[in-house]
Amino acid sequence: MMEKYTQVINVIHERIKNAAVAAGRDPGGITLVAATKTQAAEDVRAAILSGITVCGENRVQEMLAKLKEGAYRGVQLHFIGHLQTNKVRDVVGRVSLIQSLDSIRLAQAIDKAAKALNIKQDVLIEVKLGEEPNKTGFSPNELFDALEKITQYENIVVKGLMTIPPIGHGEHPAERYFEQMHKIYVDITSKLLDNDSIHILSMGMSNDYEYAISAGATMVRVGSAIFGERQC
Repeated sequence: MMEKYTQVINVIHERIKNAAVAAGRDPGGITLVAATKTQAAEDVRAAILSGITVCGENRVQEMLAKLKEGAYRGVQLHFIGHLQTNKVRDVVGRVSLIQSLDSIRLAQAIDKAAKALNIKQDVLIEVKLGEEPNKTGFSPNELFDALEKITQYENIVVKGLMTIPPIGHGEHPAERYFEQMHKIYVDITSKLLDNDSIHILSMGMSNDYEYAISAGATMVRVGSAIFGERQC
């Protein structure tokens, strides 16, 4: 099993490197997050032994089960899915980064949970670029005001932005959204007075991470390209 993942992960690292170099960027500035949703603990461990250094989970219960099995031992763990406020206490303090802070209400819950643990929780602010009703996040027009409020919470540290582009049509439908998101990222960091901690732009998944890197992503979330298509 480990041999299978080593070959696949090496190819992905090489493609990340090539995409970064083609864009005139340092490949060392790109973080690969293995999206481990629905994957068994043994597969996660095999991927880690094959070179994965950051894992990302979408579901709280699945994350907790894998933590009990020691699936993520030795690497960073991110929460990358939609986080409900009633699940916040199960996540805060157990992950190094919450990539999906999508509302002020959720920010309040994260801050409260982090304060109870006497820690500071790193987060990314989720940005919603399209009008899809099933997507969460702050619209570009809401983003600056939201960031000003969220950066005031003492137990939250905003590390950057995250987006999942709308489903589109054509050969590379996400490209224009990646470019739009990078412009938003640059604009926001130039406007915020307290932006020293903001350095992450998380966008791009298995089918489009190279285009995301070309547009300026510093973090990509790759699942099926590593583990194969999910069963559910």
